[in-house]
Amino acid sequence: MFWSKAKDTTVANPTTVNPSSISPPITSVPLEAAIVRPADFFKYGFPGPIHDLQTRAEFVSVYNRQTRNPYYVVEHLTPDSLARHNADRKNSFFKEDEQIPSIFRARLKDYFRSGYDRGHQAPAANAKFSQNAMDETFFLTNMSPQVGDGFNRDYWAHLEYFTRTLTQYFRSVRVVTGPLFLPKQDPIDGKWKVTYELIGSPPSVAVPTHFFKLIVAEDPKSRRNTGDVALAAFVLPNEPIPNSVKLTDFEVPLEALERSTGLEFMRKLEPQKQKPLCKEVKCELIIRDFNNNIKQLALPQK
Repeated sequence: MFWSKAKDTTVANPTTVNPSSISPPITSVPLEAAIVRPADFFKYGFPGPIHDLQTRAEFVSVYNRQTRNPYYVVEHLTPDSLARHNADRKNSFFKEDEQIPSIFRARLKDYFRSGYDRGHQAPAANAKFSQNAMDETFFLTNMSPQVGDGFNRDYWAHLEYFTRTLTQYFRSVRVVTGPLFLPKQDPIDGKWKVTYELIGSPPSVAVPTHFFKLIVAEDPKSRRNTGDVALAAFVLPNEPIPNSVKLTDFEVPLEALERSTGLEFMRKLEPQKQKPLCKEVKCELIIRDFNNNIKQLALPQK
């Protein structure tokens, strides 16, 4: 939005509303429109939308009051942060986020017998460097309803492990994660429609159709001071996924993720500095079905 000084064809300050108290600000109104003052509505308060941004120890979250899901979360992983083990998941408990107004708050009872897991968007395992950091990952503002068996407790968990293992090859890994509500073609009329389930009583927490992860790997250990950044974006359906499915089957172009999320990514990074992550390392998950599914990342490509 561009704002300019009032010209002769405008009337300055045509309303009694304080421009600094509303968003967006009002500086002038065209003369022909001065007989109506729609902006006066904002004297009752600006209705939104409002996405609650909260800075936690391990992540930053942006909460969507309409879906009762995170809009997205942003994490920063380093070899040092993951090497510290100062927290125990047994001491952390799911909890409602009282910073969110009650009418928009996801509640523990919403998930009770819903058939869905309370799926971390910023994983608890990424926050072992302090008990407080891990505890904060259990706020419901960091949760989305996720299919449990075959997804949250399986393939999605393997993807989370993949991001952690990248710190073996990069000194800094940034991860953006969030839910998606994507259209599907109706088999009857052929039209594209967005449909999703609601859980809770009353039904208020939206069940995402998909989830995304954007991985931004910085400062490779094999070379220094190049300024190159390795990127990969993945979109996975919220459904059971066999471990045999290749991770690269879910890779999507960055522009496609932007269209789906309504978010802009990496706009301040020069295109020549952006490198495909899956050409820097093998984007491949190896699953070992013992000791509660120990996960391991394949070695980087030579």
